[in-house]
Order: sequence, then structure tokens, then C-alpha cells
Amino acid sequence: MGFMAPTPTAVFPGSDMPENLDNYDRSITYLRVSVTDRCNLRCLYCQPAKNFKPVVHSEILTYEEILKAIAVAMELGITKVRLTGGEPLIRRDFSRFVTSLCQIGLDDVAITTNGVLLKEKAREIFDSGIHRINVSLDSLNRSKYAIITGRDCFDRVWAGLQEVEAVGFRPIKVNVVVIRGLNDDELIPLAELSIKKAYQIRFIEYMPIGHHSRWRREKCVSSHEIKARLQALGPLEQIPRAAYDGPVKRYRYASARGEVGFITPMSEHFCASCNRLRLTADGRLRPCLFTEQEVDIKTALRNGCSHEELKILFRQAIAKKPNRFLAVAHGETQRARPMSAIGG
Repeated sequence: MGFMAPTPTAVFPGSDMPENLDNYDRSITYLRVSVTDRCNLRCLYCQPAKNFKPVVHSEILTYEEILKAIAVAMELGITKVRLTGGEPLIRRDFSRFVTSLCQIGLDDVAITTNGVLLKEKAREIFDSGIHRINVSLDSLNRSKYAIITGRDCFDRVWAGLQEVEAVGFRPIKVNVVVIRGLNDDELIPLAELSIKKAYQIRFIEYMPIGHHSRWRREKCVSSHEIKARLQALGPLEQIPRAAYDGPVKRYRYASARGEVGFITPMSEHFCASCNRLRLTADGRLRPCLFTEQEVDIKTALRNGCSHEELKILFRQAIAKKPNRFLAVAHGETQRARPMSAIGG
């Protein structure tokens, strides 16, 4: 038996104006939902180097609360949801929740996972309705993977990737956070995966997230440099944008089965086209990854708020979206919440 959620309505009574426009005329259509802040890895760019305290279980949104929030978000124009963590696959009854979520009429539901549990869970997630997946894999070297993630789980993640390929997930995106002096010597073998397999290898610039982050400016490798280094494999042909691409810039090698992409939060901000909100596991809407402003919806949900009252809170979050993030420009290179608390 699945989790019940209200059926969203597609009509906005009394108004012809879209309710999901922010103050800069950006249409907010994408909600990233963290279902837990807990994880079975300890990635150095995600969790703080010390003093990490997970949210107590009673403060994590229930699946019913998440479904109600998403139903309201759909009334405001949200069409795409990505489920994240922490690590979403470690939460109990996750596949039953996915079944309920995939039945409420969203255009697209996807998941980001570290892949450790994919070998065992890929089939049930696919059968629950999610067919688009992002798997984090920052190194093809087992020892280096353990350094980055704090766990010796490379073999399990690699087996999980083979499983999602066999099960039929499409597309399969592989997220690589590039850190100078750590894994930037693996750019070529990682990109070669896109030639051999129908994977979308997405190179992501290293971002300053978390008060105790290990981030240093000199460790960031720009996408311009990454792309230039990848030319050693041959010329890269740009791929036209498609629906739900987000900020990625997509390329392909000649005769490759897959593609490579670049996500440039540091070198080329994509704020002007940002269409997303984030819902943290503890029930806060975050309008921008790099802002400390959040809107608490958990309190309202647990006080029995109406759909209209919840919509007001979503509108407040949309209204708080900044024009662009200024953290690096202003020399602010640390944010208070780690990525595991915000949602990947």
C-alpha cells in the first residue's frame, strides 16, 4: 500500500498570471527534495570535516508531509522533482514512497544517489516509476575513491552502475566533482566512459558548501580547463539543449555511445536561468543553494495547514530567490549548512 497525497489541481482560480514566477521573471518548475540528511558515505565535499550532527528522526519530514508539499508545489507550476539526500536509498520504505510520488502527475521524477545500494535496489526503484538516475562517482581508482568518500565502496558502486544499465534506466548520469590534486588526473579515463558506455559523464566544479568545508579556491578546476584537457581524446561536439537539462553544457565525442557535460557554478554562474527550489529533509524551502534564507514549511504542515496556507509559504520562498549568488564574489567561501543537510 502506498502513501496517500492530495491530487494537485492545474488551474489557478481567479488569475491568468503564473504563480511560479520569481521577482526576476524566472519560472520555477523544479523542486529538489531531500528525503534524509543521513548517508552511508562521508564525502569530503558534502559532509563537514568535523562536528556533523544529523537531524533527529522526529524532525525529518514524513513521506506524507513530503507528498503534500509536492502536491502544493505542482499547483504552483512545479513539473519536475529530483529526490536526493544524504543518500535517499537508505530511508526505509523509499520505493513505496516513490510509487506514490510517481502517480500524482509530475512530468518528471528522477533520483540522485551515491550508488552504494543500487545493486540491490535498482529494480524496485525502476519498477516504482523512476527511470532517470544520477550516480555520484568521483574516481575510478578504488583507493582514491575511499579517500574522497571515506568508505571502501567503489566495487559496490560500480556493480550498481552495471545494474541500472541492465535494468533499463535512461539516461544514466555520472556526477564527478573535480578537485585539483585529488581526482583531476582522472579526467581522461572518466570521459572515456562516455565513449564506451551510454553514460552522461557530468563534470562539476568544486563548490564551497558547509561551514567546516575543506574547500579552497585553488582546488577548484574550471570547466574551461577540464574541457581543454579532454580535447586529448578528440574534438568535442556540442549537443543542443533538451527538456530538463538544467544548467549542464552537453558535448559528445565522435562515435561515442554517451556524452560529457560541464556544470559551472563557480566559473560561469547560471543564476539567470535557475528554475529550482530545494526542500530540505527537515522541512525548509531553500530558494538558492548559496543563500542562508529558508522558509519553514514543516511547522505549518504539522499544524494542519491548508493547501492555500502552504502555497503562501511556497510563494514566499519563490520571492526570496536572489538575482544571483554573490558568495564567491564577496569573498564568502563557506555556507553554514553542509550539502548533506541541504540536499544534493
